[in-house]
Amino acid sequence: MANTFIDVSQAYEVLSDPEKRKIYDQFGLDYLMRGGPAPPPSGGAGGAGAGASPFDGGMPSGFSFGGMPGGGGTRTFRFSTGPGGGSGFQFSSADDIFRNFAKAGGGGMDHDDLFDILGGSGGSRSFRSSRGPSSFQQSHRGPTPEPTVVEKELPLTLEELKNGTTKKVTVKSKTFDASGKRTVQDVTLEASIKPGLRTGSKIKYRGVGDQEEGGRQDVHLIVTEKEHPNFKRQGDNLITTMEIPLKEALTGWERIVRTIDGKSIRISKPGPTPPGYEERFPGHGMTISKKPNERGDLIVHIKVRFPTSLTAQQKEVLKDLL
Repeated sequence: MANTFIDVSQAYEVLSDPEKRKIYDQFGLDYLMRGGPAPPPSGGAGGAGAGASPFDGGMPSGFSFGGMPGGGGTRTFRFSTGPGGGSGFQFSSADDIFRNFAKAGGGGMDHDDLFDILGGSGGSRSFRSSRGPSSFQQSHRGPTPEPTVVEKELPLTLEELKNGTTKKVTVKSKTFDASGKRTVQDVTLEASIKPGLRTGSKIKYRGVGDQEEGGRQDVHLIVTEKEHPNFKRQGDNLITTMEIPLKEALTGWERIVRTIDGKSIRISKPGPTPPGYEERFPGHGMTISKKPNERGDLIVHIKVRFPTSLTAQQKEVLKDLL
């Protein structure tokens, strides 16, 4: 493990600087480590060709290729000549290299560059330029997933939504004990319903559902409206429909309408009632959630019931009257 740590550190120091990478690509690791003989010249005078040593021409025995990325300070890559003509590079501290690697966020290098170059087993120093799939990438595990969200309907009556209420809902929660055995328990959620809350509203509870890899599930209660026998909700208004026969629609009518609070309102029209006629009563609708002291309107929709058949005599009478 320690050898692998050092290998990766040295690989990063080589690859993090373009000039160092160029020397490595041209002459290999052996040359860097021991200052070994350069490959035979392949032609072309002047410049550092494939056979020219980058250290020819009076290169000083200690030189710097510049700083590593990330602002972590200069990392010196030294070439030294030892007794007997032996020579080689001296790498910076492995701890220092990895500390700067972390600060630089990886130095802009792919994992292929840094880890796949450590080919062979045991972290041997066989640097490679290959960009094929690395064992590190294949075994790399993604971040822990976020817990999922469970949605459960919370049906409420129009009266409960108008006035506000408190509801208790029980959900099943699956967890695991210390031995890994799954247990199921009931969790009671208490929902405080504000007056005027609309259908589709969500009441959220964190970490009360089933246990998963990333934690326990969140539970969202979705407000829905139960069907009402007399009213339909339209925003903050309530609509009720009243049916009258054609005769009354023509001659006039009178009715008593019950509000959602149980109050009685007298409604009448002495003359003919046209199709689609409505009566509006402000302040008798739903509570307005953002203005709990105010309410919407009660709208009474009049539906005219036509006869299914007429006798010949009735038709003649209507023709004379109309």
